[in-house]
Amino acid sequence: MPAPALEPWLREILRCPVTGATLVDGVGPDGSPELVSTDPDDPLAYPVRDGIPVLLADDARPVGRTAGGA
Repeated sequence: MPAPALEPWLREILRCPVTGATLVDGVGPDGSPELVSTDPDDPLAYPVRDGIPVLLADDARPVGRTAGGA
């Protein structure tokens, strides 16, 4: 069962606690929802558990650069 989407106003104020970058929806390697920072140098992914983003640096995982990255 998919978790409920975050409200748009909440999405606007959430930021990566490590880099301050904005966050976008993503899917983890195991298919679970996550929020991914848009930081070009140090992108991190944060889990979303029961519809609640867990924005703790210790729970973040590094994300590889996208095909458009340097």
